[in-house]
Amino acid sequence: MTWAQKTKVDTVFVYEKVIVYDTIYLEKAVKNRLNGVQIDLPTIKDQIVENRIFKVKRKSTIRKKTFFQSFQYGIEGGIGFKNNSWAKDFNHNKQQFGQNLGIWISRNVGSNVYLMVSANIYHWNSTFDLDANKEDTYLNGFYFTEDSQPLLFQRFNNKHFEYAAQFKVLYECKKFRPFVGFALNKNTYKMQFLVPENKVLNKLDDFKSNQLNIGFSIGLQYVISPKIAITVDYQQYSINKLSLKNSSFDFDIFKSNNTFAERKLNLGISYFISK
Repeated sequence: MTWAQKTKVDTVFVYEKVIVYDTIYLEKAVKNRLNGVQIDLPTIKDQIVENRIFKVKRKSTIRKKTFFQSFQYGIEGGIGFKNNSWAKDFNHNKQQFGQNLGIWISRNVGSNVYLMVSANIYHWNSTFDLDANKEDTYLNGFYFTEDSQPLLFQRFNNKHFEYAAQFKVLYECKKFRPFVGFALNKNTYKMQFLVPENKVLNKLDDFKSNQLNIGFSIGLQYVISPKIAITVDYQQYSINKLSLKNSSFDFDIFKSNNTFAERKLNLGISYFISK
């Protein structure tokens, strides 16, 4: 056999197309203690990788205040003294002692400035009593209405309820909050007369005050704790043409055109209901 007749072995190369897929596995670790070794959950440091791979949607942790949460509100109570210039002839300029209870609401408007609205009811004790059945007083005697109906004075004192509303502007400096504002009040004075009924003077009826008075207030609030504050305030009102009337009779016991002054000094404690 010649060299040309010898079998020649060829090498055949076979190529295989191999596609490799990258697979990412997320394993959830469970906290466990092994001989004092703490195994924690894995964390991903790269925020971009975390967002793209796991598509994590985070909720904002910043909570916006609701309408009511943006306000502070609470209750207050206290004591005080009151002086009226119109009554100085009756009570020898004695000051009335009283108590009050109220509610308030305020809101911060920036730069440590607060706006406050409050409503209070006061009860003032009497400093003088006029009783025609017991003694001869300044007001004893008969009075006549515009249509000549007789009225006989019975009794009067300055014990009364007072309703007041205030609008204040406060400035907060550390724990001190000085304020100034304007106010409205209504005093419910009551005087009693015997009035005619079926042309006989035998019915006891009341003549009351019903006018609103305008004034101002100034004071200081000291915040003791997040829930409690002490307030000292001075209030002054102008009473124009004080009158006590009855809707059934055309009569006014006070006919003075003078403007009287009413002054109050109060000490109170406020409790913050809001958080």
